[in-house]
Formats: sequence, structure tokens, C-alpha cells
Amino acid sequence: MKREFTRPQPEAIDYDANIFSILEERVARTPDDSLIEYKDGDGVWRSFTATQFRDLVISLAKGLMARGIEQGDAVSVLSKTRWEWTALDMAIMSIGALTVPVYETNSPAQVRMIFNDSKVKMAFAENDAQRDKIESIRDQVTDLGDVYVIDLGAIETIRAFGNTVSDEEFYQRERAVRGSDLATIVYTSGSTGTPKGIELSHGGFVFITYSGVRSMPDIAMKPDRRLLLFLPLAHVFARYMQFFCFAGNVTLGLSSNLKTILADFNSFKPTFVLAVPRIFEKIYNAASQKAGRGFKGRLFADAARTARDWSRAQQAGEGIPLPVAAKHALYARLVYSTIMSVFGGHVEYAVSGGAPLDSSIAHFFNGVGLPLLEGYGMTETCAPASVNPTVGYKIGTIGLPMQGISFGVDDDGELCIKGPSVCVGYHNHPEITTRQLVDGWLHTGDLGDIDDEGFITITGRKKDLIITAGGKNVSPSELEVAVMVSPVVNQCVVIGDRKPFIAALIALDLAETNAWLTAQGAHPAADLEEAAANPIVRAEVERAVDAANNQVSRAESIRKYEILTDDLNEENGMVTPSLKARREAITERYRDLIERRIYTGKR
Repeated sequence: MKREFTRPQPEAIDYDANIFSILEERVARTPDDSLIEYKDGDGVWRSFTATQFRDLVISLAKGLMARGIEQGDAVSVLSKTRWEWTALDMAIMSIGALTVPVYETNSPAQVRMIFNDSKVKMAFAENDAQRDKIESIRDQVTDLGDVYVIDLGAIETIRAFGNTVSDEEFYQRERAVRGSDLATIVYTSGSTGTPKGIELSHGGFVFITYSGVRSMPDIAMKPDRRLLLFLPLAHVFARYMQFFCFAGNVTLGLSSNLKTILADFNSFKPTFVLAVPRIFEKIYNAASQKAGRGFKGRLFADAARTARDWSRAQQAGEGIPLPVAAKHALYARLVYSTIMSVFGGHVEYAVSGGAPLDSSIAHFFNGVGLPLLEGYGMTETCAPASVNPTVGYKIGTIGLPMQGISFGVDDDGELCIKGPSVCVGYHNHPEITTRQLVDGWLHTGDLGDIDDEGFITITGRKKDLIITAGGKNVSPSELEVAVMVSPVVNQCVVIGDRKPFIAALIALDLAETNAWLTAQGAHPAADLEEAAANPIVRAEVERAVDAANNQVSRAESIRKYEILTDDLNEENGMVTPSLKARREAITERYRDLIERRIYTGKR
């Protein structure tokens, strides 16, 4: 490695253990803590204590045993985020079976591929629609047996089967599961290429769980910590956060409806928030749109500038200039307190991951009073590998390695990761395993650097690197993130590989565009086609592109762009569940437009 940094691990972690041991340890430590909270059908928050939830998991595990699930068998869950997902996940893994998560938005063809590749023997579907999806491909999957529907009493049914299995029989199975055993096969979301199954071990999750708790004690171990989790549990980051909450002093709240998330923040009152950057961008844009034009709009704009100025001064470590400090104190009462109340009034930190975070958004929230701690990880690392500390965080970096994790930069500038949480390999793809895991180092595909203190910076994506016809190397992520700060932009995909100049495909968010138009005193658009043609919207997109171009050289700048008249979303396969654009799918879909309208003639 050209450069390498390992974060010290002051206390050893025994990771020759299974994931169920994390839950058992929490029960032994705080048996009556509220561990899991969720909203019932009437919108009322209900809870499981640590003991109640552990007992529930055991009863489900016994039911799985009664239905013939053996160590190493694959069991799939197709459902949105809900407490049943968490309970089933823990039960499956506690007896040495493998959880195979499937996104509820996956197509029947994707379900078929995953089921066959992992040899799924049992599946849990959230509702009739998910069951029908499975049944439509049943004759094409040879190993599948029982399918249970959560909304139709699956939990009660499995627990009833478990009445024939003793607690001692369960613990015999549980004690046989070691850290080296596989816990799950997680299929990548497929932003590029065909999804591959990644094999993760019990010990990998146990290690990174306790490493995370020790790396972030302010978030995990203070009394009465609360996290509202709304990411899909099929995503490895969300699953990891379950275990993180169990290992700390954290009550885990579960929500799956982004339409009610602000109300859920207000009623649940989390102490920290975990989200992808797009969520924070939407919150910022919503606040800006709510302020509107006129006096309130000018007040918000100045408050936002002051927040960023304060944050940049704080990050520089040279003291806050008196004029900035005075304005910041004023706006803390007039503006910032209102923004903080959006999260329920008790949030101390926010963690961002899953995609690059625009620094202007990070500085805004930091200045408002919510340190937005950027982290980094992959499915291959059991989710997190680095995170900014709560004290001494550096905006613009992905923080320090987690305790006991090493980061390196190879001769090509690629970031590599080594540690106990690195995956076992790629399921049924030994050639990929050999290529990606070299001498214990996982090659991430991201380009980056490490400073003398160990803080890591992402500089680009090796696979996504665009090389123009003129030989200029351009990393698209910086431009894309900057454009997407605009309140009207939903997605931005930068193109230009082997082309004479850099260009972009830009998709609008109709709801947010109309909210912004209304705030500007203009009429909303009837559809995306009308929005794309609106001169006020086009001027805003032009402003966003110009702002992004100001961050790069002319050779790297966006010279032409097209505003799409289609929505890019998870349902049509253009966006991943973590809200990242599927670059290859989008460029293929709009290939004719790219060739006919963007790269016709010179610019």
C-alpha cells in the first residue's frame, strides 16, 4: 500500500460469536429497556422490552426448527421495514440459517435470480402482492418450500409450530453457531451490473457492531439513546444499525413510510438520525421553500449563509468572527431552532452514508446545530468501515476508520479496507472474490486519500471515472452531488466517456419543483413535461449547473445537459433503494437522446 492507516483498538473484541449473542448481552445488561418501538395500525407507538424481544426471537427460531430449517439453509424476507423483519432476521441467524434479504421493489426476475443463486428454502412475504411475486416464479426455483405472509399471521403461525421444540433444543443449535459461520447473503442493489451475493459472517457483524459502539460512544452509550430507522432493512446499513442499537443503550424505532417521517420524528423524538444524503437535501430544500420569497425568504437565505460561515470558521479552528457569532446567536433563536424541531427536538447528531454528501449541506446543518457526520462503508464490510467522530469531525471527509479497521491507498489511488468485518467472498463467484480480495485487502473501487491524522477523503469512483476524448479524467460524483442540491433536481447523471465534452442528464422532482415554484410566486406544473419546459425551472437548473461548474476546471465542466421528462425512481429500475442513480441503466435508456441531442455537433 502506498499509504495506510489503522485505527487503534484499545480493547479486544471477541468476535468468535454469533449475532444472537449481541441481543443476549443487551438482555443481561438492561432486561427491561424499551428495545424496539413501532407504530400499530392506529398510529400508536408500541414497544418490546429487551427481554420480550429476545423471547420472541427464540419462539420464532424454534418454529423455524420445527419446519425443518437446518444450519446453512437460506431463508428470505421480502418486506418493508417493520418489527417482524427484525425478529425474523434474528431468529433465522440464531440457528445458523442464512437470511437472504430481498427488496420489496425487486422484480420477479430478480427474485428468481436471488432465490436460485442462494437456494432459498423458505420465504416470508409481507403481503399478498409480495407472495404473488414469489408464486409467479415458483416453478422456476427448485429449492423453495414454504412461503408465509406476514400480514396474514406468519409470526403467530411460526411461533405455534415452535411449541414442539424445547428451549434447550434451541440453545443447542444457537451455541453451535460460531463467528466464522455465514450469517447472511446480501445481494448488491446493482447500481452497475448484475447484483452479486456477498457472504457475510457472524463474526464480521459482531466485530463491526462493537467496534462501532466503541467508535461512537456519545451516540451509542449515553442513557436514553433513540434512533428512528426508516431505511429498508434489506439494505445492509439498516440491518447493521439494528445490531448497533442492541449493543448500545439505544431504543430502535422502526418506520417505513417516508410520507409520515416528519410526524414520526416529532412523536418518536430520536437522539440521532441516520439517512442517505438525499434525505438531508430534501429537508434543507423544504425549509427553504417554506420560507418562500419576501422577507421570510431573505431571512432564511441569510440565516443559511450565516450557518455555513459559522461552520467553516469552526472547522478551520481559528475562532468564530464576532459579526458571524452575533448573527449566528440571533438566528439560533429565530430560524435554527425551528429547523431542529423538524427532527423532534432531541437530535444531537446525524450520520450520513450511502452516497457522497455535498459539503454545503453538511456545513448548513452543522451551523444550525446538528453535526452531520459522514461515514463510509460497503455491503462487503458489513456496512460501516469509517465514520467521523462526534468530537473533532472534519466536514468533507468520511472520517476515521472504525476501531480495528485499516484503510490503505494502493498505487492506483484506490481505497482498500482490511479487518475482521470484510466479507467472506462473493457467493458462487470465486473469480470475483480472488480479484476483489487480495492479501486480506478489499479493493473498494473508490479513489481516495488519507491524511496524517487518519481522516479519509473520497476523490472519485474508479469504475465511474470518465475519460473524455481529449484524455481528461473526470470523476462525475462531485458534479452530480453539487447539481442535486437544487430544490428542483431529483437526479443528475454526468456522462462523457470517450466523448468530446462532459454533459449531464437531469431529472426533476415534480412535487418539490411545484413546491419551489409556488414559493417563487409561480404556478405549479401539471406534469414533468410541463415542468421541464418551464423557463423559471430551466433557469434554476442552469444556476445549479453553473454552481457545480464553478467547482471544477473548464475541461471538467458540464457543457450541455438535458432535462428529462420522465421520473427516475426505484419502481422503474432507474434508482437503487438507497436513492442512488443506476448509471448504466439510465445511460442505456437514454442512449438515443444522448447521441441525437447532446453529442450532435460540437460545443
